Amino acid sequence: MQPFLINENFQLEDSRVLLRLLNESDVEHLLPYSLNEPENWQFGLENAAGEHNLKRYISSAVQAFKDNQAIPFIIFDKQSGLYAGSTRYYQINRNHNRLAIGYSWIGNTFKKTGLNRHVKYLMLEHAFESLSMQRVEFMADALNQQSIQSILALGATQEGVLRNHANRLDGSRRDTVVFSILKQEWLEHDKPLLFEKIYS
Repeated sequence: MQPFLINENFQLEDSRVLLRLLNESDVEHLLPYSLNEPENWQFGLENAAGEHNLKRYISSAVQAFKDNQAIPFIIFDKQSGLYAGSTRYYQINRNHNRLAIGYSWIGNTFKKTGLNRHVKYLMLEHAFESLSMQRVEFMADALNQQSIQSILALGATQEGVLRNHANRLDGSRRDTVVFSILKQEWLEHDKPLLFEKIYS
């Protein structure tokens, strides 16, 4: 399977946000959140709370990119002039034209500011219209109602629940809710509605 031809200068951006490839030196930009807002990884499958965990989290993401398994981004908020968090494409399957968007988190001060919608709009637009994906998936811990509502607000369809699907960081088992957006849905419905929410 051929890798995506993405160089180190690849980025996505609009008037509010810049997404560029995550790299090892970004520890310094994300460390304040890692040290002061550990709750951002309460429902995550990987822990980035604390400097050691953050370095491991970023190294794992960078390696996944080198292995053509993921495309991780750091999120820069143009409005505040600050780095705000991270997200990525993962579970990339070019044979079947699908991928997932996840490992997404932003600092507490950026929540409910509209930043996440800008991020997801850019990623969905690029996935469907540049990478020729036919399906984009999202997954969330069944207990993470904030994430579930954010995904539904994008126009995604909830498809079902994977029971007892994965280990939480505290050692308990989680049910994982699965959502998707299809290319036709994006072009005909979700993109226009999301565009209006963001830019109107």
